[in-house]
Amino acid sequence: MTAPLGQTLRIAIAGAGMSGLAAALALARNGFTHIHVYEVASNLGFVGAGIQVAPNLSRQLQRLGVWEHLADDAVEMEAASVRAGATDEELTNVKLAHVAERYGQPHRVAHRAALANALYEGCKAAAPSIAFHFSTSIVEIDFAHHRIQIRQRNEEGEGHWVDADVILGADGVKSVVRKCMLAVHGELDDAEDTGQSAYRIMLRREQLAHDPELLTMLDSHSTFRWIGARRHIIAYPISGHTIFNISTAQPDTNFAAEPTAAWTTRADKAAMCTLYADFCPAVRRMLGLVTESEVCEWKLRVHRPLRTWVEGHVALLGDACHPTLPHLGQGASQAIEDGAVLAAVLSKLTDARDIHAALRVYERLRKSRTEFLVEQAAASGRALHLTDPAAQAARDAAFRRVNEGPTDSHTPDKTLENNANPKNPDRWLDREVQDFVYGFDCVADAEGRWGAYFADARAGAQPTPTT
Repeated sequence: MTAPLGQTLRIAIAGAGMSGLAAALALARNGFTHIHVYEVASNLGFVGAGIQVAPNLSRQLQRLGVWEHLADDAVEMEAASVRAGATDEELTNVKLAHVAERYGQPHRVAHRAALANALYEGCKAAAPSIAFHFSTSIVEIDFAHHRIQIRQRNEEGEGHWVDADVILGADGVKSVVRKCMLAVHGELDDAEDTGQSAYRIMLRREQLAHDPELLTMLDSHSTFRWIGARRHIIAYPISGHTIFNISTAQPDTNFAAEPTAAWTTRADKAAMCTLYADFCPAVRRMLGLVTESEVCEWKLRVHRPLRTWVEGHVALLGDACHPTLPHLGQGASQAIEDGAVLAAVLSKLTDARDIHAALRVYERLRKSRTEFLVEQAAASGRALHLTDPAAQAARDAAFRRVNEGPTDSHTPDKTLENNANPKNPDRWLDREVQDFVYGFDCVADAEGRWGAYFADARAGAQPTPTT
């Protein structure tokens, strides 16, 4: 598709994470030719651990033409096992064959670095339409004149100004663009401490070779989740079954003294093992195999819902506006969907004077949906981390009932958490939530709603408020 304004609009993107790469690639594939991505890091040395590649994400990666770069790394999931942390009792085992049948794509998992690299390879293939500027920070935004002040590493002074018709803040939960946007209205930019942190661990096949039980898990097509009071662990194979990915969530103790300064830290293996000492032998053996130098811990932080994602010709996307706890496996997926939708709406424009209206359409399409999923992820974490014995027993009974088999039901709305009998306490395995997330095509939705939403935006109507 060739956007009517593709040859003229200058687009500046802050950040080369998932949302920034996806937005740049989607814009280029829609015919935009002046896309500049500004990244603080000196290169894209991709890091991270495993990531859920749900059908809604696969759909967009295929549309962006980069699925082939991820295909060899991805592992298709056939089942999900939820177990009691202390006893290893299997509370439920959800078969995932219905995912491909119902949503047109299977549920897969992959290495986060492989996903980011797939998007980056797509962006490089789109050169010269996409230009990357590494070691470059955006330090200020002139909203009235549509320009950004950038400073390159080792550059003297305050940097220099660059004109841009559209400015996209894809610079993560610590977003400078968001900070500048909030400052326009005298609002403070306060990321919220969730009181949780996460270990992210990868065990290689050779590390598991002596342990038949763990090796069987690595060779399986299943995810494994062990739950306990205020903690859980999830593990699954990635990278063609060569790596067993493990991630945890637990109370934040190592960051507590520095709630605003520290986001990651080199962690102590003994402290990690002690924290999960009451879990079953399989979990303890997994953690015992971790190399001391590879124990890292991440602070889990979110941001309160923003009043708006748009200011003039500036819009936020991804973790800059809806950072999401990992308990739903949708953080990267929703960030990439943001980029796809932004490209879809901007490609409709025939007059640059309507840029602000188009960004309002993007916000209306994405804001309430992503904020609902942020809360669903938090709700899932609360359900998994219950401490009251009676509540735990009721939750575990609900897990066991899932084995009786799901029934089709309507798409959920925001009353889902208050339903008397939710199908699955683990939201990412719940059929209603899957229908809402996996069955949704964000670009098709944008195409279908564009006309009415754009007319409203041009008339000055505000986006539907989040409730």
